[in-house]
Amino acid sequence: MEGLPVSGGMRMYARRVRAGLRGWGGVGAMALLCALAVAFALLLPHTQDQPAAGTGAGGRGGAHGTLAKADACADPEAQSPSPAAVEGPAIAAVKKRGYLSVGVDQNSFRWGYRDPNSTAETVELEGFDIDLARRIARELLGSPDRIRFKAIPTNQRVPAIRSGQVDMVVRTMTITCARLKDVAFSAPYFLTGQQVLAPKSSPVEGYDDTLAGKRLCSAAGSTAYEKLAADRASGNLPASADISTTVPNQLDCLVRLQLGQVDAVVTDSALAASQAAQDPTVELKGERFTTEYYGVAMKKDATDLVRRVNRILEDYRRDGGWKASYDKWLSPTLGRDSESATPPTPRYK
Repeated sequence: MEGLPVSGGMRMYARRVRAGLRGWGGVGAMALLCALAVAFALLLPHTQDQPAAGTGAGGRGGAHGTLAKADACADPEAQSPSPAAVEGPAIAAVKKRGYLSVGVDQNSFRWGYRDPNSTAETVELEGFDIDLARRIARELLGSPDRIRFKAIPTNQRVPAIRSGQVDMVVRTMTITCARLKDVAFSAPYFLTGQQVLAPKSSPVEGYDDTLAGKRLCSAAGSTAYEKLAADRASGNLPASADISTTVPNQLDCLVRLQLGQVDAVVTDSALAASQAAQDPTVELKGERFTTEYYGVAMKKDATDLVRRVNRILEDYRRDGGWKASYDKWLSPTLGRDSESATPPTPRYK
């Protein structure tokens, strides 16, 4: 991985991984190496230095539904403050520092990743979330390059914000009532939901009773795991389904699936579609069985920054920036006519 120190032993191990997974067209190797890289270094310095409603699984063919919430709050995606161009202490701190610190993914294909097939001398992060982060930096600081990315594992997104490690997280992060207790969110910028990913040859048909006896993988701290755990507790997921396999980064589940260590993956449909595009031997099974929205996460007391990001999102939707990014990165996997191909209509508290 570009920018990450790799020992001779790791290079040898990488060669063995590539050889062992050659049958997967190199995708598995890339995924595993990315996952390993995160374990060695969370900081990703930018390459250009800048100045300082779910149904039960008891029957086949799960229907759409809203993910069960951790408490009684309703419509978590409508809890963000209205857009404004105000400047308060959070924005002032970013401007004084001279760059925006953003937590992102580095191994989610077409969302936040480094293209292993790039011919450029320096392989930079790119993808739908990366485009959005750069747009925010441009509007706040006058340049899309006045930004520093940090690779944040799925289960460390909230801690990274609360500790001040990053100003915000733009990393396929679902807005939920439980997370709103710890962080603030922008208005939604993407519609998605949970779906099952499994080998094409698998008897699994979706989020239903065909998961009985199957080993399921999800990311620790994800809404996918929360859904699995809740449905196991309520009896809406077959008791014999094994949900014990969790990983720090969601892409690690694809590697486990490729190695035969699990039978299926439960994750956001948008991420699952990207993984199916990477590996032609797997496919999405059934329909998505929850409705969720991604938001930009920030500190709870950074109200001025949240309101400014909401203003930036308004402009991003209106001037065609959102659509252009979708067409470039996500249309090949989700399609131009997908329900996710149009940005969500914001609602504010």
